[in-house]
Amino acid sequence: MSRKKYKRIVFKVGSGVLTEKNSIAKDRMMSLISMLSEFKKHYEVILVTSGAVAAGYTALKLDRKIKISKKVLASVGQPILMSSYKAKFELYGIDTSQILLTEDDFDSRRRTEIFRRIISTTLENGILPIVNENDISTTSEQVFGDNDQLSAHVTHHTDADLLVILSDIDGYYDLNPSTHKNAKMYSKIDEISQDALNEEHTPSNEFATGGIVTKLKAAKFLLQRNREMFLCSGYDLTSAKEFLLKEGNYSKGTLFTNSQ
Repeated sequence: MSRKKYKRIVFKVGSGVLTEKNSIAKDRMMSLISMLSEFKKHYEVILVTSGAVAAGYTALKLDRKIKISKKVLASVGQPILMSSYKAKFELYGIDTSQILLTEDDFDSRRRTEIFRRIISTTLENGILPIVNENDISTTSEQVFGDNDQLSAHVTHHTDADLLVILSDIDGYYDLNPSTHKNAKMYSKIDEISQDALNEEHTPSNEFATGGIVTKLKAAKFLLQRNREMFLCSGYDLTSAKEFLLKEGNYSKGTLFTNSQ
């Protein structure tokens, strides 16, 4: 699919990008919002965000490993996170909406259709929807557990053309780049092996729940549905900008696609 043919794009940003030293990384969030504001001129933009638990920890120091404490942190952090987004997007004249979802919302045709209509209506009215997982009042059976899977489902069920995961890793490598200096980044992937999906989850941030495996699972989900995913750095947004705003090659990042 040509980049010019992308119409609707889902961007997912993780806790590792949004937080630093137990607080919201304001400069990185500002850079993200500045970029999304520019993308919004060219595409329909949906944002899937992590960070509620981490934001809650800035106000209340509870042990996130305890289930009820994590829910409390999310309840405290969600308004903090959304207030930060709202204030910064308003600098660019962009209104936002908040949508909290669980895995159950994609198991019911009726609920999925309601979600689709909400997304479409907000976009039609120039509002940027911000999606997060609702892990406050749900059970473990009702949640995705990581926003990589959530963002993949949002991409598919809103008929978006592309998922861009802005991560603390800058692409998919043949070896772990933190332990292998000769690791090489894949520029494009059209198939994901079961062995790769069986690797251990390796989140690199204490508030993160994913790792490369959850991103590969998201990519596989989308490849099976003939949609694309681009994995790149959320610290340095150069690759995302190159991929979506410039013709030519992107310097870093991995595109998961069935297209030749």
